[in-house]
Amino acid sequence: MRVAVLGTGHLGREHARIYASMPDVDLAGVYDIDPNSSAATARQAGCRVFRSPTSLFASADAVSVCVPTPAHAEVGSACLEAGLHVLMEKPISDTVTDARTLRDLAAKKKRVLQVGHIERFNPAMQAAAQHLDAPRFVECHRLARFGRRGADVAVVLDLMIHDIDLLLAVIRGDVLEINASGVAVLSGSTDIANARLRFRNGCVANITASRISLERMRKIRFFQQDSYLSVDLLREQVAMYRKRPGFDLSVFHEAMARGESPDLLRAIEPVAVRIDREEPLQAELYSFVSAVRERRSPVVGAEDGIRALEVACEIERLLREEDGCAS
Repeated sequence: MRVAVLGTGHLGREHARIYASMPDVDLAGVYDIDPNSSAATARQAGCRVFRSPTSLFASADAVSVCVPTPAHAEVGSACLEAGLHVLMEKPISDTVTDARTLRDLAAKKKRVLQVGHIERFNPAMQAAAQHLDAPRFVECHRLARFGRRGADVAVVLDLMIHDIDLLLAVIRGDVLEINASGVAVLSGSTDIANARLRFRNGCVANITASRISLERMRKIRFFQQDSYLSVDLLREQVAMYRKRPGFDLSVFHEAMARGESPDLLRAIEPVAVRIDREEPLQAELYSFVSAVRERRSPVVGAEDGIRALEVACEIERLLREEDGCAS
């Protein structure tokens, strides 16, 4: 199977590195509008440099599209029209209309269109998912330092959309209400944002994203009826606590009635969560290649990308309204 990489920025270089190491995959080559970037990536990955997208289309069966978000629709459409299977880095596009066009084109051409929501393949998240059962409240914090990468879009499409996708995958229900607040600090668009999502099943999620933090953080906390999970996506760790099976809550309540401080450890116990380590991007690319070979729906398909984008765009709309009121 011949795979190419279109766009050799930070993510494109990583895609090329992993494809080059995969058995039964031929890294056909790379292309970027910056020839120096293409050449450097090709040297590292041991592959050729395509001189144009057209030459790439003629030499590959599938492609990773790692170009800036505003170019996703145009580049993705060209790849699909050429008959290539596409792994589109997140978000699927910067508008819902363009995202739907990509979805429809992929269906028309009978090609796999996978969206690069990489946190789905984070081993900590995959381990935690096995213990999630109807969360009632979720809290997400995704903080990053400011950098050029991703600054072509607001922080909602740059960072927050990762957690939006995870929430939609885990909670599996319609979003009934969204409240949002944010501020532009260093760029021309929102750099810090907070959104509160209320789902049809009653779950409430509070999401915070910032790209002007001095520390890096990617944490998501799930509160359930009888358990709590804290997932550190950056360090790939999971801490889980649950109410001890069979614990008689009356003992707890009686101690409180006597004015005593109940022993929390009698009621709550830690739970060891097994994590199978694998580089998330490697798992994502293996999943894409398998979907193409087996002609099956990808783990994160176009519909997933569209759902996450719809919520993200609604958050951005609310942020724009907030700015309008503030002015």
